[in-house]
Amino acid sequence: PQATAEKYSGDWCRTGDQAMRDADGYLWYQGRADDIFKVSGYRVGPTEIENCLVKHPAVANCAVVPSPDGTRGAVVKAVVLLAPGHSPSEALKDSIREHVKEHLAPYQQPRDIEFVSELPMTTTGKVQRKILREREAARVISSDRPKA
Repeated sequence: PQATAEKYSGDWCRTGDQAMRDADGYLWYQGRADDIFKVSGYRVGPTEIENCLVKHPAVANCAVVPSPDGTRGAVVKAVVLLAPGHSPSEALKDSIREHVKEHLAPYQQPRDIEFVSELPMTTTGKVQRKILREREAARVISSDRPKA
């Protein structure tokens, strides 16, 4: 009840969605406030990067999450589900990076690309970025531990 009450400003419910208004007054969805992360001081919303990634012919679906980084705070990681007929390879990672490089700023470009056979989805068909963020944080923490 307290968390629900905190989402309200008078009669307005603040959902956590982020948007921007362009010069013509149109609103453009940018993503959820809890999905935004910082890379070298820049605020990064995964939606714009994901929209660019899925325009690559080899990408069927994807999610963008932060991967902790000691220098930048985080780097952009793309978790990619490949379209039928495509196989994971370093050459394909390079092709995806080149595609993104043509359309997005350097701080938005994935530094890490992971190919997966499935993405965690909600019952309504949305990618569950929270699960991927938690997996990535746990992976980085476990890889930083000294090996016995």
